[in-house]
Amino acid sequence: MNIKKIHHIAIITSDYNSSKLFYSEILGFKILKETYRSNRNSYKLDLLTEGGIQIELFSFPNPPERLTNPEATGLRHLAFQVEDIEKSVSYLTSKGISVEPVRIDEITGKKFTFFRDPDNLPLELYEE
Repeated sequence: MNIKKIHHIAIITSDYNSSKLFYSEILGFKILKETYRSNRNSYKLDLLTEGGIQIELFSFPNPPERLTNPEATGLRHLAFQVEDIEKSVSYLTSKGISVEPVRIDEITGKKFTFFRDPDNLPLELYEE
């Protein structure tokens, strides 16, 4: 087996339109394709980050909420690399998004912070 990179990350949303707006207009990910699957009463939105990673947003009728946060088994958070964390934080807060104070990673010495998507999924900004 020769895994080359992460192809996509799938996220189930509780409010498809809010999440579509958040990921495409606020975070600026490019919409590749939007599909409505009538047999599942579900949308699938394929997005592309500037770094070439795809994010798939899914909607399903009445998905269960995340049970614990964030130290439950499974995906802990998604991290997005940015060039200027202060500029990114300023942008998010101008859009009404709450962002935690910027911290320094004790291992790498790099700046990072967390914010939330419309479903309370923890997202990280990491400055490189």
